Amino acid sequence: MSQPFCPLPAQSQLRAVPGDKGLPLIGHTLSFMRDPIALMRKRYDQYGPVSWTSVFGLKMVQMLGPDANQFVMLNRGDLFSNHQGWDYFIGRFFHRGIMLLDFEEHRWHRKIMQQAFNRDVLKGYLERMGPHITSGIAPWKDIADFHVLNAVKQLTLDLATDVFMGYELGPEADDINRAFVDTVRAGTAIVRTRVPGLRWSKGLKGRKVLEAFFRKEIAAKRQSRDSDLFSVLCHAKTEDGEQFSDDDVVNHMIFLMMAAHDTSTITLSTLFYYLAKNPQWQERLREESQALSKTCLDYEDLPRLEGIGMAMKEALRLCAPVPSLPRKTVKDVEYEGFFIPRGSFINVVPYFTHYMEEYWPEPEKFDPERFSDARREDKVHPYAWVPFGGGAHKCIGLHFAEMQVKAILHQVLLNYRWSVPQDYEMPVDTTSLPVPGDGLPVTLERI
Repeated sequence: MSQPFCPLPAQSQLRAVPGDKGLPLIGHTLSFMRDPIALMRKRYDQYGPVSWTSVFGLKMVQMLGPDANQFVMLNRGDLFSNHQGWDYFIGRFFHRGIMLLDFEEHRWHRKIMQQAFNRDVLKGYLERMGPHITSGIAPWKDIADFHVLNAVKQLTLDLATDVFMGYELGPEADDINRAFVDTVRAGTAIVRTRVPGLRWSKGLKGRKVLEAFFRKEIAAKRQSRDSDLFSVLCHAKTEDGEQFSDDDVVNHMIFLMMAAHDTSTITLSTLFYYLAKNPQWQERLREESQALSKTCLDYEDLPRLEGIGMAMKEALRLCAPVPSLPRKTVKDVEYEGFFIPRGSFINVVPYFTHYMEEYWPEPEKFDPERFSDARREDKVHPYAWVPFGGGAHKCIGLHFAEMQVKAILHQVLLNYRWSVPQDYEMPVDTTSLPVPGDGLPVTLERI
């Protein structure tokens, strides 16, 4: 039964946000974790683009669709706090990462960090990545039971460690990988207290591992003149000579390393799946890469991989690496005639937006041509395709992510052909960031 989200101010002409809390104690948490698209579709059809529900112990207003994405992400008038929205979920594990900062402080940190993602620096990252991709995918031919998720995650973590730290992981590789997995998964813990063996406790332990790992390197990076991101953050300054503290550098490195390899892993896993299910596209992209007649990409080659670019955008649509974006209102908000009071948790859901048939014809179909110049279905609304967010908080590493995915897929296509059984459907684990629930087993064939 629908209930109002909150009382309206006296003599207000606005409407109360409709919704329901769901099951006792857990609300709609399990449905949100298991099948967020189906849940949001049901609520959109029942209540429209604005409704509230109970998830993760919170009353949260769901603001759905491209118009809501635009309103929240542009955040005109500074109505919404990123920090207060994300802090409840991941603040303990990604403390003061760039995504968890607000307003002027966020702008100051972003201005410094942007120095690590300009065009010349990105060119250096790509040059460094090429040979490491070559050596990283070579052992895949010897893996009898090949699972895409494990292999790609290890590769992207190794690349991020080398490119961002100038560091090669040794025996600690498994511990670092596990720490990142645990900190990410902890954000959607149902039991949000330290209970040994459960997600929250594992996440807190993982955070300590990551802090120790990065902090031990800071003194050397402060003294070095290396070109990796870690060194750049240690030396970056504003025009006024201000720079990051050691704590700032550690916080940003933990967040950026997670974002750099987790989101690329999700996108590459999605590409592997759909290119296995659509072998005609796999061959088309392989021919495109073969036409370059080179193993390692140069920066100038990236625009020439138009097919990979379209396929990557379609993969990001079908599986948005960050499926939802929580915020908290810092002022009373009026949206579409509804009243949302200060101090309310709200959520926009790119994952659902990308499957709205109102904007995407046949939304469940893998169709990279929808991003071709002739169609450009993503232009139906400026916020219909938002895998990287938007506004002031648009992903600072989006160009790095696109570059990394193209560089890896290019070399994989040159070296391997892969397939899945005709009746195979990849299960997606959406209990945290969306990943293949079975690790995505494929038959890998060396070319």
